Amino acid sequence: MRRLLPFAVCLLTSCATYHAQPLAPAELARSFEHRSLADASLHDYVTRALGHDITPWPPTKWNRRLLTLAAWYDNPALEVARAHADTARAGVDVAGALPNPTLQLPAEYATPNPGPGAPFTMGLALDIPIETAGKRGYRIDQAKHLSDAAQLAIQTESWRVSGQVRDALTALYSAQRHCSLLARRVADERDVVAMIEKRHTVGENSAADVGSATLAMDQAQRDYAAARAALTDARAQLAAAIGVPLAAVDGIHIDTASFTAPPPVPPIAQAQRDAIFHRSDLLASLADYAASESALQLEIAKQYPDVHLGPGYTYDTGTRRIAFGLAGITLPIFDQNQGGIREAEDRRKEAAARTAALQDKIIGDLDQALSRYRQTLRALAFADDQLNRAQKQLAGEAARFAAGEIDRLAYTKAKIDFDINAGSRLDWLVAAQQAAAALEDAMQRPLEREELDDLRPHRPEEPR
Repeated sequence: MRRLLPFAVCLLTSCATYHAQPLAPAELARSFEHRSLADASLHDYVTRALGHDITPWPPTKWNRRLLTLAAWYDNPALEVARAHADTARAGVDVAGALPNPTLQLPAEYATPNPGPGAPFTMGLALDIPIETAGKRGYRIDQAKHLSDAAQLAIQTESWRVSGQVRDALTALYSAQRHCSLLARRVADERDVVAMIEKRHTVGENSAADVGSATLAMDQAQRDYAAARAALTDARAQLAAAIGVPLAAVDGIHIDTASFTAPPPVPPIAQAQRDAIFHRSDLLASLADYAASESALQLEIAKQYPDVHLGPGYTYDTGTRRIAFGLAGITLPIFDQNQGGIREAEDRRKEAAARTAALQDKIIGDLDQALSRYRQTLRALAFADDQLNRAQKQLAGEAARFAAGEIDRLAYTKAKIDFDINAGSRLDWLVAAQQAAAALEDAMQRPLEREELDDLRPHRPEEPR
């Protein structure tokens, strides 16, 4: 009987049933290893996001736009944010649920029997709670604001993920270009060592000249090895940002052409407007503040008592009684919920302080990012001038070498000097791209609007 009663109640009230979904670490690891950028469900996701098909699939070239969509599909941090948003959305339903009535089944045996009927008192009664002062509405408002904040957190996380992809691509571009320059420089340094050693054998150069050339070659080889390691690290960084194993990005061709020139500096007014009105973390903070206001309204409303209706029927030793009265009224006469109100007021102050602090930080970060970006662009312009002069000088040395005015050793050293200038210019270009990234993060908007601005993260239709 004790087991049948809950079952019967569930049949009457349409109870949900529990379905176990155990997590197996080995299965999770196997699922991660099988992730691929050639996945058909990823193709469907990208097609829906772009509004048009990508053929062939997988694409022959992956750019920042496509890799960001892949990260939005596979990165586990976004899945956590989506799950949190689902939980917050369910909280709205919980907040709007009406309080359930309570069924009471009184039963007594009377001896001696005071009445003409059977010596029993039995019946049934309901305790129907009725919330007053708009408590349910305030509770729903609070849950809706928290749900809005959780939805905005998805956008915040999506921007963080896209920033990780951008930073990985910047590192990849830098490593690729450094590898190319250093491979050429290593070859030239070897030629210089060979020529100086040959001249040393005939007495034209000293042993110190050979040692200096060898040290320069060794340094170039170490720099080249470091660039190769940085290239491997950049690919691993990109794979981690997307949420796929390293093998998934090893065989793809990545287009880094957009990193060859930094975007222009946006107008200050536009940058400030983007930072203040479009940053999802600031909008989420405002939603949290609105939730704290609803929570305060709820605590104030709790000063007013709720009403409990108590209709029922009782058989009392032959007498049948039908009740229509109140089951009870909670009287907040001792503290009138002053403790809860003070706590809600303090939480509202805390939420307001957090929002103000975040806005101040955003403005400060924006000013700093703008200043840094302008400075790096000026330095990059100076490096461009230096490289142009080095290019002209190298062209002049090539003409002199062709005319027989200088020997191969002098011309090879001129090529090395040019590669050194090209490496310096590349360092400033990467610094400018990193400064542009900091400015993008301050605004949470891409400087090149066609890259990502028209894309919004959405939920994959199929589980990974």
